[in-house]
Amino acid sequence: MRTIPASELIINDDGSIFHLHLLPEQLADTVILVGDPGRVALVAEFFDTRECEVSNREFKTVTGTYKGKRMTVLSTGIGIGNIDISVTELDALANVDFATRQEKAQKRQLTLVRLGTSGAIQPDIKVGEFVFSRTSVGFDGLLNYYKGRNDVCDLAIEKAFMEHVGWNELLPKPYFIDADKTLFEHFRDVTREGITIAAPGFYAPQGRWVRLEPQDARLNEKIESFDYHGRRITNFEMEGSALAGLAALMGHRAATICTIIAQRIAQNVDTDYKPFVRKMISTALDKLAVLE
Repeated sequence: MRTIPASELIINDDGSIFHLHLLPEQLADTVILVGDPGRVALVAEFFDTRECEVSNREFKTVTGTYKGKRMTVLSTGIGIGNIDISVTELDALANVDFATRQEKAQKRQLTLVRLGTSGAIQPDIKVGEFVFSRTSVGFDGLLNYYKGRNDVCDLAIEKAFMEHVGWNELLPKPYFIDADKTLFEHFRDVTREGITIAAPGFYAPQGRWVRLEPQDARLNEKIESFDYHGRRITNFEMEGSALAGLAALMGHRAATICTIIAQRIAQNVDTDYKPFVRKMISTALDKLAVLE
């Protein structure tokens, strides 16, 4: 069995994992992921009990219970790179023996649910709606670095999309990855289904033009008009593809749910979106509390 070198899996002197600073026993099987460290407190205030609070850089964690179920809430910061760190280290906490640096024979499956904010790119999606990313589209290229990428991705829709938009070969090859089917069915009654793009940036990668013009100023129009057997691309965010992809490769359940705070077609945004986010959090917690 492979022993993972110290340079590949860095363990701190106190036995915690390098970036998250968590000990294996501090991790619950149900993990809520948020981008903003300040949102961890917003989630944790719903908890009935708290057993630990850990903070390092942008990674803030609280583990406790909600309606009798043990849960962890973790802030990842913004972007795909931080998801690569967070999900890899969460998996290591669950499935690597830190004493031997070897994979555990008995694997532990985590349920990873990201709660975020997003901008809609279809005119019928309203600010305040909750979109469940049934499929995530990675504009980031992260999953292309991992063996098994094609085994978990939908290659047919990927090909159709690239042909539809005339994908620029300068950009990373996009990948389409589905959320966990059990989670999709579980949240179906409280969310709207969508195909969500995870972009590697907030501005040009999402078609925004401040001073620097995007490489393809019409890309968002092409994205909006893409139709795959009646399914449309619905919204932009910045983390969901890597979460879904890494989880699928590792054997975990994962999903992304976003509150819509901007309407890109109507070109409006609601900066007072906290009530929507709070409702999304309470709804998700109630659903996770009864998830098997």
